[in-house]
Parts: sequence; structure tokens; C-alpha cells
Amino acid sequence: MRGTVAAALLVPLLAVSGCGAGEWVTDYGKVAKGGKGTSVQVEVTPGQRFSLAVPENRSVGDDWDLVELPDTKVASFISEEHESEGDEPGSSGTAYFVFNGKHPGTTEIRLRDCWRCGQDRTPATEESRQQSGEAVFTVTVRERPSTGIPR
Repeated sequence: MRGTVAAALLVPLLAVSGCGAGEWVTDYGKVAKGGKGTSVQVEVTPGQRFSLAVPENRSVGDDWDLVELPDTKVASFISEEHESEGDEPGSSGTAYFVFNGKHPGTTEIRLRDCWRCGQDRTPATEESRQQSGEAVFTVTVRERPSTGIPR
């Protein structure tokens, strides 16, 4: 009985600890790639899943985050996922910020890489300020085109 209770308590804890580590979302939908200093246009339809992808190397100090949530009428944030190209130190990878298109409109989504910033999210050195940067994505949700078939 005690083992069953312990297992029941452990399962939710394991589920929470995996969040944001590339384990929850496996369908990234339409992927738009960006990077520090880029501006990317993204077009989706209502209900379409999409991801904003930026290259990262966490072992050297990359730490991407979503600056602020987009207009929730246009797009909803689902999760942040990370994939690495290897287990060795210095292996590069990709951060994916996964969203769902909602209603027609346009919103700007800014992702920020605060390079070697630490917990306070502020570049502490001149090198950190120079290596930090943003990727800007302008997301437009458009109505699905009409099929021309009357309903």
C-alpha cells in the first residue's frame, strides 16, 4: 500500500520536472527559424501549430526566453522545448517556442538570448552584453482560404 501511494505521488512530480526539456511536445508544427539580430515573418491559419526556433548552445551560455506573451487573441503559447545535437560539452542545439494560431490578426513575438546572464537575467559583463540579443518574429494569422464549395 505504501509503495502504491509513493508511486502515485511520484508520477506527477516526474511529469512536472520534464516540462520545458523537450519531452512534452513532439509536434512542433510549422517551424520558423531565427537567430540573434533577425526579423522573421510567419504566416499561419487559425488552429495551426507553429514553432519559433533559435540556435542555442547552453554549455557556452546561451539562454533563450520569451520576452513577453504575444497577443492571446492571435496566438497562444504552448511550451518551450530544447533539443541538443549531442551530449558532449559544447554541443549545439535548438530552442523551440511552440504556439498555436488563434484568430486572424498580427502579433510580434520577441525571443531574447541573455548570454551568460545568470538568475537576474541582466548581462553582467561587456562580453555578455555583446553576445546577448533578440530574434523578432512577426506572426500573422490569416483565415483559411475559401474552397469555393458552398456549405
